[in-house]
Amino acid sequence: MTAEPDGPRAEVLVIGAGASGACVAWSLARAGVDVLCLEQGDWLTEEDLPKSHQDWAVRSRHEWNPNPALRRGPFDYPVDNRGANPVNTYVYSAVGGSAVGWGGAFWRFSPSDFATHRTDGFGRDWPFGYEELEPYYEINEAQMGMSGAAGDPTHPCTSVPPLPPVSMGAMGHRWIAGFEELGWYWWVQHLAIASRDYRGRPACSNRGFCTAGCPTGALAVPGTTYWPEALAAGARLETRARVRRVTVGADGRATGVEYYDAAGELRQATADLVVVAGNGLGTPRLLLMSASPEHPHGLANSSGAVGRGLMIHPQISVVAHFAERTDADHGPWGATATTRHFYETDPANDFRRGFIITAMRGFNPLDTALQTAPWGAGHHRALETHLNHEAVLWVCGDDAAEERNHVRLDHGNLDAWGLPGVITEYTMSENSRRMMETGLARATELARAAGADSVRSFGLESPHGWHLLGTARMGDDPRDSVVDARNRAHDVENLYIVDGSTMPAGGTVNPTNTVQAVALRAADHMIATRDQWSRSLLDRSGISRRWDGVPGTR
Repeated sequence: MTAEPDGPRAEVLVIGAGASGACVAWSLARAGVDVLCLEQGDWLTEEDLPKSHQDWAVRSRHEWNPNPALRRGPFDYPVDNRGANPVNTYVYSAVGGSAVGWGGAFWRFSPSDFATHRTDGFGRDWPFGYEELEPYYEINEAQMGMSGAAGDPTHPCTSVPPLPPVSMGAMGHRWIAGFEELGWYWWVQHLAIASRDYRGRPACSNRGFCTAGCPTGALAVPGTTYWPEALAAGARLETRARVRRVTVGADGRATGVEYYDAAGELRQATADLVVVAGNGLGTPRLLLMSASPEHPHGLANSSGAVGRGLMIHPQISVVAHFAERTDADHGPWGATATTRHFYETDPANDFRRGFIITAMRGFNPLDTALQTAPWGAGHHRALETHLNHEAVLWVCGDDAAEERNHVRLDHGNLDAWGLPGVITEYTMSENSRRMMETGLARATELARAAGADSVRSFGLESPHGWHLLGTARMGDDPRDSVVDARNRAHDVENLYIVDGSTMPAGGTVNPTNTVQAVALRAADHMIATRDQWSRSLLDRSGISRRWDGVPGTR
């Protein structure tokens, strides 16, 4: 099947309308760049959101399930998770990407996260430091509408969050009492949730369980923060557009993509610059699908690093039971307190780097019933014992990139367009296991200090894949990385990759704020070098320019 030659044309073609793709499209469009974004999924409507329906908890486990292997939606591709610890991968295909089903935790990385190998002999170092991202963090936090409090003593940030903290509720104050009892540092959780009306978004109404979709719009998602402004500035967004490969010309430069449109027709889109923003699974999948005689192992993969070094963050949840009601159903899922008390490497531990403990509210009624109240005799008594008498502590640790943990194509499982799915292979390291054992012990200690009368936890054997990172990593050495410090592919000079797959190290927190900050930084580099790659500008000037000599480029 041959692609139609008369497809759309743009200066910049962005593949993926999620958190990072939205940032790039917004930044470029506002600078006057002609940008087109192709998104595999579609816009979400109010009808799509589980929280718009009375049976929202059931919908959250089926058509809204964040794991595409379980959801099997019309815009998904097959995902087969393998290894000693198969990852429960969380990926959404929609305008907004995986951020449509998130809880809004909005951290900045710490300066130490950018140099863990140099300081702790752990993982890989970034080719730049925290100070490079600080101005982009500020832009992103204003655009997304972050709530929080300034003055965190563990962080160099001095800027005041755009919004005050979301209410912690009674359970939040109980958790704080536990922190204080133990003498542990704590700080209010920063969230991409409006604590008061902000830029057309209403204040949070405390309906809880944000990951089931926020029907009011208080939770920041790219479809309501970045995309309206990007489209108003002239960006174009085509949904239900499934890209099958990035095309490359005889000169080795990317020329565009071949994709299936909403009608199932194979089309060709062309551009001067191509930007991939497909997440830690989708990006290596597309690069590997774009193999050619010139790139036999996949596009931008002369290093062999595409798909390698998958990081997910080891995580474990501790559920604390209290005799008193916890009002676990009131307020955002993650809007209480958190600690970085155990964040840095402690020589007294038998592992390197550390973890956070986030004190949260409890599970929804259906999940609580499935976890604690088997059907039959005693069901109601068990449910009454646990429902609204529990709250959760979430432990999240650092994860080093290991070559054995990877993503590869699955030609035995094809999507509806005949394109291969992906296989993930993941085995948790001993460092991560020891880290989580300590995290479990500290979280249990905190639960008891807060007044819990019993504690239960979930194991590590099938880890959460909320944060899929590192599969097209950034680095200075083309022999060992996929993109440079400006997110430009070493092998293809007009190809950028801007999602979490480029992170050489993943920190110890939700990476969304950092992913977006990196994307905004990369977009600034595209804008700064526009006169060297934009055909429309070159045609106007009649001058051919080289890439050499531009600050920040190779």
